Amino acid sequence: MTAANPEQPIRFEPEEACSAPVALAVGFQGAALVLAPMVLNVAIAIRAAGLGDDHLNWGVFAAMVICAAVTALQAYQLHRFGAGHVVLAWPAAMFITIMVASVSSGGPAMFASLLVICSLVQIGLAWWLPTLRRIITPVVSGTVTMLIAVSVLPIAFDAVQNLPAGTPSGAGPVIAGATLLVSVVMTLRARGRMRIVAPLISIVAGCAVAAAFGVLDGDRLADASWFGVPSVPDISFEVTPGKEFWALLPSFAIITLVLGIKTISDGIVIQQGSRRRPRAIDFRQIQGMVSANGIGMLFAGIAGTLPPMANSSYSLSLVSLTGVAARRVGLAVAAVIVVLAFFSKFAALLLSVPGPVLGAYLMLAMGILFVSGWQTIFRDGLDPRRMLIVALASALGLGLHGHPIATDLFGDDLGGLLGSGFTIGALVALAMTFLLEALGTRRSRLEAVLDMASLPDIDKFLARLAAGLGWSEAATMRLRSAGEETLATLLAQEDDAGDAGRPRLIVNARPQAGMVELEFIATTRHENIEDQLTFLTDEAAVPSLDDLSLRLLRFHASAVRHQKFHGVDIVTVQVEGGG
Repeated sequence: MTAANPEQPIRFEPEEACSAPVALAVGFQGAALVLAPMVLNVAIAIRAAGLGDDHLNWGVFAAMVICAAVTALQAYQLHRFGAGHVVLAWPAAMFITIMVASVSSGGPAMFASLLVICSLVQIGLAWWLPTLRRIITPVVSGTVTMLIAVSVLPIAFDAVQNLPAGTPSGAGPVIAGATLLVSVVMTLRARGRMRIVAPLISIVAGCAVAAAFGVLDGDRLADASWFGVPSVPDISFEVTPGKEFWALLPSFAIITLVLGIKTISDGIVIQQGSRRRPRAIDFRQIQGMVSANGIGMLFAGIAGTLPPMANSSYSLSLVSLTGVAARRVGLAVAAVIVVLAFFSKFAALLLSVPGPVLGAYLMLAMGILFVSGWQTIFRDGLDPRRMLIVALASALGLGLHGHPIATDLFGDDLGGLLGSGFTIGALVALAMTFLLEALGTRRSRLEAVLDMASLPDIDKFLARLAAGLGWSEAATMRLRSAGEETLATLLAQEDDAGDAGRPRLIVNARPQAGMVELEFIATTRHENIEDQLTFLTDEAAVPSLDDLSLRLLRFHASAVRHQKFHGVDIVTVQVEGGG
């Protein structure tokens, strides 16, 4: 079976080694995808924050080096850090608004300090992902992502009017409109490898229109040296946090959590697109991906620049166009970006892009981010409960953004900081998710040991549950059998692992409409059950004792999902009650 993409079947999977020339050739293409947004996102943020050229040149250089390091770490996968896949990183545009707010309130030192502190939030999310998975959900992440995109758009429209004095009043909209028009045409018409250069073509077109108006400044490019390291500006940290620091900390923490959840979503998409055959998602690699991004955020805070984030669309575009998903490509992309970071003329060229072109680029980027938020929500499913969360969080986040209610409650200074739409929307979404989880169907819980001696206790637990729900004898037997076969499958994997002791087993049962969701939480270190079930579906071999429990589990359960995290496995089994 080939990869499900129309461009190119997967020639090299992540664990397979491609030759050095192939890795370098694909690495150049990957670098070409991310270099323009890598420079422009930082330029937009630093210019909107009102910082000078010293911060701009250094911020771009540091962001390029940090994104290259994160891309390499994601590919190399050092212990629990890294995804083991080709993950292209670039500066996170969702942090532009909060960077402007923090620099305006307390200077670059406050921004750097908040980034360093919140990098621990992202690393903590990776470690505590099994516990937090029901509260920090894709619905929460998608909703806040949309609100962040809306909050950044005013900066994009302000950039359209960022032109020298004496420029005709209509120049900005015309330049931005031309850039957007070329972007749309290239997006609709570009095919194959032309997609790689489509963003650069639209930027060049916008610059050409700007040159016709006489607003293209080439002094920066002429004054820049060919190679070198920019001078380091005064970078410090907030050692005596004031009220502005504490007011902004929740917003930073929320955006960091959203960035972490988006990284999880991107990691799932990248895993699915990097294989010839479909596999169950390995959440250990997802945890490593989030942890590596947290390390990048830590270094971004130390350097005083935008933090990195994974970009699944660019990563998958590279794999789709080349058919190469080998880890070596990530290392090659990182090497190319580092070399270009020291090539000062290249960064100066991109930093010479006029404000209206940057504004148009940011409009399109935020529009795509808004749509990605909706995609995240719909990918997880939108039932009435989740629809309520999205509706209330979006309404309050958009309606109260910048509203005087916040200043009336907290004063002008704190109210201006706490009145951001994404902060309000995120708090509402998290609170609603926690409330609906707490008020939902009460779950039953059993703690045991992952051992066949625990089967009688599990059987009694499930029998009592079925009796309480009024299930028929056939449905009760199906539920009990599903529990027995899940235990046997987990136990067989643990036996294969050759461990001396038995880990703890927790069984959670959540009754739902016409069915029961069983959740087995244990520690195993073998194959993913979903992958094994897929193998049984594809292969028509005669059943053996080794796969008998898997076949019985597939027969009794309507759905089986296996999530493997570091140190814990979670097997979710759905059993229908009818019949």
